[in-house]
This record gives sequence, structure tokens and C-alpha cells, in this order.
Amino acid sequence: MHKILLIDDDDQLGPPLATYFKRFDMALEQAVRPSQGLERLAAGGYDVAILDVMLPEMDGFELCRTIRKDNDIPIVMLTARGDVMDRVVGLELGADDYLPKPFEPRELVARVQTVMRRRPVQGSASSNHGSDGDDEVLRFEGLAIDTARRSVLRQGEAVELTGTEYELLVMLARHPGRVYSRDDILNQLRGHEADLYTRAVDIVVSRLRKKLEPLACIKTLRNAGYTLALRKELN
Repeated sequence: MHKILLIDDDDQLGPPLATYFKRFDMALEQAVRPSQGLERLAAGGYDVAILDVMLPEMDGFELCRTIRKDNDIPIVMLTARGDVMDRVVGLELGADDYLPKPFEPRELVARVQTVMRRRPVQGSASSNHGSDGDDEVLRFEGLAIDTARRSVLRQGEAVELTGTEYELLVMLARHPGRVYSRDDILNQLRGHEADLYTRAVDIVVSRLRKKLEPLACIKTLRNAGYTLALRKELN
């Protein structure tokens, strides 16, 4: 059973959500303070973290930044009133998805299921099998992507990517030179119908580019989209 950690100071929210999530074979636990949530995440065993923006001790953005320092667990952020700036900041800090409050429990479950499909967490049952169709290593000049291990090497050094960043990179790497529009990328990565938020694609591409520096991996074609600009490594 997948384990989900909700970090939200509303102690009335966790119990009904836990009951609902159990219907989908997921065990949801709640931490009401960021410090408590960080302790639980450090102990391991969770597949997804759900963060509220409005929290005591530190807000959800600072909490997301702290988690991302040494943990690539998928993160869904709960944003106040669906504010666009909340979404932008959360995604820039490394969140994989967002959901405005108030929300329907079924939609939250769908978002969690989607980010889990993007990135099986180490130690979970699904992490032992590749989710990219076949197990292979995609090799380019300066870059290697091992789809069986879901690992990325940049000039021989390991690169830590979020699930969304990894899936975007694999999507581009499977068809180098092909141009993907923002809508193409959104439809591929989200995996379910939702309000399309094209700015999110730009943010994820920007994060991915920064992590892959000094390689110039992703090229932007104005009014068209993005493509992988690396040449395949010759065997």
C-alpha cells in the first residue's frame, strides 16, 4: 500500500482524507507541523508528500525548498484560492503539481496517482519495474539516461531530478529533434484532464535546464515548443 504524508495544520482534514484515500489502496498520514513532517520524511517510507501553503513554523514554499535539498519525493501543493503566483512559486521550488483549496478529495487522489505514475519512489513495490516501456540507456554527448534505474548522468555525475523533470527529459530524449508544443508536454505529463497551465511547462523546462548545465540540452523554438538539442552518442 502506498503511503502519503499530508502536512497541514488543519487537524480536521486528515482523518476524512485518510478514510477516502484508503478506498484507493493508499494510507494517508498527517503531520500538523512542518518540523514533524520533516522528521517523518527523513525516516523514509512515503511515496508522496502533500503540502499546504499556509503553515506554522514555515510556509509551504519554504517547506518545499527544505525538502528538495535532499529528497526528490513527489510533492503536491495545496494553494490558497488557486492563486497563480502560488502555483508559479511552488513549481519553481520543485513541486510536481498543485491543487487549489477548496478541493474535491477525488481530484486530490487523481493528482497523487498521477505524480506516483511519473516517479515510482525507491523502496515502493512499483520502483522495481521501469515505467517507460522498455529498460534502456539513452545516450547523448555528455548525457546518459538509464530508464531501468530512472537515473541521469550529466558528464558522468548523477543529477537529482523530480519526477516531472525526469519524465520531461525522457519524453524529449526518446525523440531527439522532435519539437513538442507546451500542450503536447502538458497532455503527456499530467496524465489526466485538468485546467491546462502552460506557464508550468516553462517553469519545469527552466528547472531542468539549470540542473543539466553546462550542457545546452533543451532548445526553444519560438511559437513552436521545445526539443532536445544534443546529438546521440555513437557506439
